[in-house]
Amino acid sequence: MPAARFLMTDPSHYAVRYRINPWMRPEVWRADDGALSLRAFAASRRLAGALAGLGAAVEWVPAAADLPDLVFPANAGVALDGKVLAARFRCPERQGEEPLFRRAFERLAARGLLREIVDLPPGCFHEGAGDALWDQTRGLIWTGWGQRSDREAGAAVAAAFGRPVVPLQLASPRYYHLDTCFRPLDGGHILYYPPAFTPAALAAIRTHAAPDQLIEATDEDAAAFCVNAVNLGADVVMAQSPPPLRERLEALGYRVHEIDLSPFILSGGAAFCMTLRLDLTSRPMEPHHDRHHDARALA
Repeated sequence: MPAARFLMTDPSHYAVRYRINPWMRPEVWRADDGALSLRAFAASRRLAGALAGLGAAVEWVPAAADLPDLVFPANAGVALDGKVLAARFRCPERQGEEPLFRRAFERLAARGLLREIVDLPPGCFHEGAGDALWDQTRGLIWTGWGQRSDREAGAAVAAAFGRPVVPLQLASPRYYHLDTCFRPLDGGHILYYPPAFTPAALAAIRTHAAPDQLIEATDEDAAAFCVNAVNLGADVVMAQSPPPLRERLEALGYRVHEIDLSPFILSGGAAFCMTLRLDLTSRPMEPHHDRHHDARALA
């Protein structure tokens, strides 16, 4: 069995057609639609190839016309211990994704890759793993709220998975999901962008993580969507990184794999947004050995 399994979406209908976050620039897309579509398709395949090269399996959701943001399945649900909490989108432009992703989850459950699909309480908005990040080191789920997801959704996340939740209020519409500005890494570090959070949220982060475990992203790092990264042990897959961030991560023992994801950044997403990890478990991690690093030694 693969060490990790991700859900991705065929990008054939991806485009930037509307504006629901400050990054979205439909006028840029319209000016070069054909070339950007080809680059997006190639970038998606490179991301899938990078994950496969690290031993992961990728499950694909078919593209759907008129749902261009279907390429960001991280927002479709939170998956942990074989259970998925299905999302409810705040923006009408994305609400049509909900039944398509539910059908995808049902197909995965039929194959034994998920065991249960859980629904949010009525009227509660929560946008999946984009606002709920499992932290294996600390045994908790960090939840983002204040932009797309409701604070009250944190209680639904806690109830679904039986794990403690730490809510973090997001302060900027530019960082509208937690995964755009906060990433727990398998080595125990947290890569985060402080200006995206309220003072209370920063205090919560610093209460749960020691100073030497915190990696502060710069304005340039955050704007390049490098915090929005996929992490597998010592390997970090991210959008093209400013060299200082790559050097900082490598000094801590991580291996950085960069991919040009600029067509997706035009819509406000990158590597993490483009994937939903399906196999996460709240059980303690097995010792991870390879010929390069032991991920436990990164902390």
